Amino acid sequence: MRLGSGTFAACCVVIEVLGVALFLRGFFPAPVRSSSRTEHQAEPPAPEPSTGASSNWTKLPPPLFSKVVIMLIDALRDDFVFGSKGVKFMPYTTYLVEKGASHSFVAEAKPPTVTMPRIKALMTGSLPGFIDVVRNLNSPALLEDNVITQAKAAGKRMIFYGDETWVKLFPQHFVEYDGTTSFFVSDYTEVDDNVTRHLDKVLKRGDWDVLILHYLGLDHIGHISGPSSPLIGHKLSEMDSILMKIHTSLLSEERENLSPNLLVLCGDHGMSETGSHGASSMEEVNTPLILISSAFERKPGDIRRPKHVQQTDLAATLAIGLGLPIPENSVGSLLFPSIEGRPVREQLRFLHLNAVQLSKLLQENVPSYKKEPGFEQFKMAERLHGNWIRLYLEENTSEVLFNLGTKVRRQYLDALRTLSLSLSRQVAQYDIYSMLVGTVMVLEVLTLLLLSIPQALSSKAELEVPLWSPVFSLLFYLMFLVLSALHVIVCTSAESSCYFCGLSWLMAGGVMVLISALLCAVVSALAKMFASGKLLSKNPAHPNSRWSELDVVILLGTMGHVLSLGASSFIEEEHQTWYFLVNTLCLALCHEIYRNCFLGDDCEPRRCSHGERGFVNTAPALQDGSIGHDELEPHRASKSPTSLNTLRGWEKWMAMASPWVILTCCRLLRSLNQTGVQWAHRPDLGHWLTSSDHKAELSVLAALSLIMIFALVQRRCSLTSKVAMALGLLGVYCYRAAIGNVLFPWQRDSKDISKGLIEARFVHVFVLGILFTGTKDLLKSQVIAADFTIKTVGLWEIYSGLVLLAALLFRPHNLPVLVFSLLIQTIMTKFIWKPLRHDAAEITVMHYWFGQAFFYFQGNSNNIATVDISAGFVGLDTYVEVPAVFLTAFATFAGPVLWASHLVSFLSSETSSGSALSHACFCYALICSFPVSAYIILVTSLRYHLFIWSVFSPKLLYEGMHILITAAICVFFTAMDQTNTKS
Repeated sequence: MRLGSGTFAACCVVIEVLGVALFLRGFFPAPVRSSSRTEHQAEPPAPEPSTGASSNWTKLPPPLFSKVVIMLIDALRDDFVFGSKGVKFMPYTTYLVEKGASHSFVAEAKPPTVTMPRIKALMTGSLPGFIDVVRNLNSPALLEDNVITQAKAAGKRMIFYGDETWVKLFPQHFVEYDGTTSFFVSDYTEVDDNVTRHLDKVLKRGDWDVLILHYLGLDHIGHISGPSSPLIGHKLSEMDSILMKIHTSLLSEERENLSPNLLVLCGDHGMSETGSHGASSMEEVNTPLILISSAFERKPGDIRRPKHVQQTDLAATLAIGLGLPIPENSVGSLLFPSIEGRPVREQLRFLHLNAVQLSKLLQENVPSYKKEPGFEQFKMAERLHGNWIRLYLEENTSEVLFNLGTKVRRQYLDALRTLSLSLSRQVAQYDIYSMLVGTVMVLEVLTLLLLSIPQALSSKAELEVPLWSPVFSLLFYLMFLVLSALHVIVCTSAESSCYFCGLSWLMAGGVMVLISALLCAVVSALAKMFASGKLLSKNPAHPNSRWSELDVVILLGTMGHVLSLGASSFIEEEHQTWYFLVNTLCLALCHEIYRNCFLGDDCEPRRCSHGERGFVNTAPALQDGSIGHDELEPHRASKSPTSLNTLRGWEKWMAMASPWVILTCCRLLRSLNQTGVQWAHRPDLGHWLTSSDHKAELSVLAALSLIMIFALVQRRCSLTSKVAMALGLLGVYCYRAAIGNVLFPWQRDSKDISKGLIEARFVHVFVLGILFTGTKDLLKSQVIAADFTIKTVGLWEIYSGLVLLAALLFRPHNLPVLVFSLLIQTIMTKFIWKPLRHDAAEITVMHYWFGQAFFYFQGNSNNIATVDISAGFVGLDTYVEVPAVFLTAFATFAGPVLWASHLVSFLSSETSSGSALSHACFCYALICSFPVSAYIILVTSLRYHLFIWSVFSPKLLYEGMHILITAAICVFFTAMDQTNTKS
């Protein structure tokens, strides 16, 4: 079956997306556990250990607190409470921490530091899977044993106000609730007012046992303007006053009921220096945890420093405080300061219950649990505890009993600490079978792409896909039977749940048919290659053609980047790799330009050979040796080969200076946003511009950037699109002024900040209008096939519409990134790609490299925390999932998307050869498949690496998203290629 190179590449990438999705599903398993404890309800709690005498304490201890209030402030960093901001803006909380009846902790949250996994950790005591960072967008009901479910089973009346994630996780658990949307980050006032408005009424009532309040305003301010925003102080003061109201009400109630209550102040995660979260920096994982109760005695002058604990420790502490069983999957240990005021026997009882729960969990997950140090410590503590009980029941009140009790308590605490650490290391449970199937699919696609290079990059841009003959071959049926038998064996013998085994036989059979067909296609391609004796070469029609220095740089750079993905440091600082590659590319281009200018006679044979390939034809000669006229035509403006020697004087000097101009632009962009991990905290131009003291400078820069964007984009647009672009860019500035990022010349700082809904929607209208105009021109070019200008204008208008959307979504200090991107594209189009007559493969790789570099120039990194989710709510007054996800994804990957769009526009307008886009699509698919395939193999071999969840897993999610975007780009390439063919 004959297919065009672009169609073939698009199909390969779509299959690769399926393989990557299957691999991700296996690498990030989502285990489903029973929400009820029916099998555990009949099992009584562990009795008090004893030796000789029998203990009658076989039931759960009574609750320590009458009522519990959990006040969770989203994105509350530890230094917001325990640092200078806490002293300044939260005086009442600071008083309670330093002198009140409270216990303060710094709770460490494990990555991913996003809301839904953190709520699960707080209530279950377990460590959620990393895939929960994706499920955070639409939280399913929590089916794992947790404190909320236990409280409901015990008849506790619970009330909740705040983030609706709780309502999704715990449906029908609350007798009263009012959920607010957590993803609409433009709102930081009403989202908290909707919680506080219920307080006065609820605090006066006595018909509840647990009250949960989840405030979102602080997190939203961080997403909008970062932790240094003046709005942070106002929000902290608001939270402090609410805490004081709750605490005062609880104290007054205690005077009447004479039973202590508990107030818990905590955060689900912290906030990075850019205002986001999701990664593993200290600012994101360290959150305050304050337990406030009159039951906690405090002597005058007793100054306590916050101790470092795990966030998972709260679940066990709440369960003990409410008289509930500890969640069965909890890996946390009881916060001992919360019970140190109780009698020794109660202390040991609580510690024993926690140790028994952890030891049972250890036995279920570690086959050699008896050799674990924590289990040995637990058994030793249990024996000592039995001796203490015997002495206690004999009413021995001597100093021996006290000393033994102290020793038992210390032994239990050591055992809890060791058991918790051992269990935390056992959280990685991989679905190896699903991972293996996905890896095989991805590697088969990559191999098939590599073997198809000679045909795919030929002048015809077509290849014979050996599909039908292998499907009806004996090898195909044998492979299908072997895979089916293997599938049955694995699925019937698998001890744990497997996603691929859970699929229907029809879907699993389809995947096995696909794998078998791909393998047969690979074998057929290999056999044909060896039979013909052809080897891979850049120019299949001219096997003796030499590789240029630029080709060597591209090859070594691509392979070097792939190899660098095996080190955690290179992943954390991947931006340095791409900065180095684009700088090296500029130097290689500089070398090529200077050699053409000063050694033109010596290079004449090489230049002609290079020119024969043209922009898009790596092999213009057909198999019979004939050369068509179109294959030699580099672009419509000139049918004769051009070089730098034919340029005018100033154009020649501009061509010679262009690599250095690009290098200068890249160096300026590197200073704009510090990214990565090692140096992300260092000051940069972005921090300086976004500070409140330099709003005027930021306003001038934003205005100049928008003017430059219009000047660089409008030159090839129609008159209607030019007007729409000008009004749209004006609307972008008005939107940023409305939300307080920049200033109007007549606007004062004291002007109230709005959501900018009208201004943003005003820009969205022009974006849609420009995209509609471009699409209309493309469709019109199908009818008027001879009018080539209509099509090129239509493609450029689609590109300009995406540029306008990026300008709207980018933060004002990032607008220069968009300007320099357009400037570099303009310079390279006029002074490098046209005069030097690069082929499609080289141009595609250059676009890909610069697209990756601009991904990091935006300030992105391989940490989830750098994703600017506020971009997903520009122009929305409520959370709508589909447009919010699309806008967030586009804002994050704007660099690669805009450079890929420019590639389509450039190749369609600068060449008449029908193979241009086919070659580009194939090269783009190939160069994107390399890192994805290599990284899948690397993370599989490094799945037990120390940094697998903090470094490698976020990068894996980025690679999955990148291959999905690549598939969309390749489909667009193929559609445009079909348009060229019809024209």
